[in-house]
Amino acid sequence: MSWGLQNRVSRLFKDGRTVMLAVDHGYFQGPTTGLENPRRTVTPLLPYADSLMLTRGVLRTSVDPGQAVPIVLRVSGGTSILKELSDEVVTTSMEEAIRLNASAVAVSIFVGSDHEKDTLANLADMVNAGERYGVPVLAVTAVGREMARDARYLGLACRIAAELGASLVKTYYCEDFRKVVEGCPVPVIIAGGKKIPERDALQLASDAVRDGAAGVDMGRNIFQSSNPVGMIRAVRAVVHEGKSVEEAARAFAKPAKPAR
Repeated sequence: MSWGLQNRVSRLFKDGRTVMLAVDHGYFQGPTTGLENPRRTVTPLLPYADSLMLTRGVLRTSVDPGQAVPIVLRVSGGTSILKELSDEVVTTSMEEAIRLNASAVAVSIFVGSDHEKDTLANLADMVNAGERYGVPVLAVTAVGREMARDARYLGLACRIAAELGASLVKTYYCEDFRKVVEGCPVPVIIAGGKKIPERDALQLASDAVRDGAAGVDMGRNIFQSSNPVGMIRAVRAVVHEGKSVEEAARAFAKPAKPAR
């Protein structure tokens, strides 16, 4: 791993863990609830995010270039909720990611789908490009409706991503999650998934880091919360400070302090 690639990976973590803010949902869902106006949603959350995962369009239009938050740039897509989501292509080049000063790029893989080979090829192609320029690739183990989110399946998907050269993997939390982490030689970050009650989302984050996750990449469970700033602060308390769910829930309810 080159120095430049290692340096970019290190930007995403604080004390070995990370709280990514995912706001890339619009690339296949359109104006998702809470992201109708991305700038209005993202701006108050940026001081509390270790990195921001989004598309180039939202980055250009909705994030102040003066912000120092590291960018994880979504580079796969080309489908919508109206079609087969697994039929993705690479939509943004590595050169464009570099022009946008991305710290990493994100590519979805759909292991077990009809388009498995194509999405794995997308990942491999971006890893090859990333190696040329020193840019890490985050593999997102997307799960179709028919796929079981269990340790056997997620462990398979994560290991394949690592074998193809991904520097990081984003997946779902599951029973026996430690087995997924132990079988993947690169850091594993868990997805927040669909909106659930705040306390449940904090428990998810707590269980994941307890079982070896390097952090979380949450979107809807933060920006669709009744108190988005309070929620991201509570998630940080769990991930970075080792706070209990009870302690983090109290942090969620407190007024926000000035951002760091």
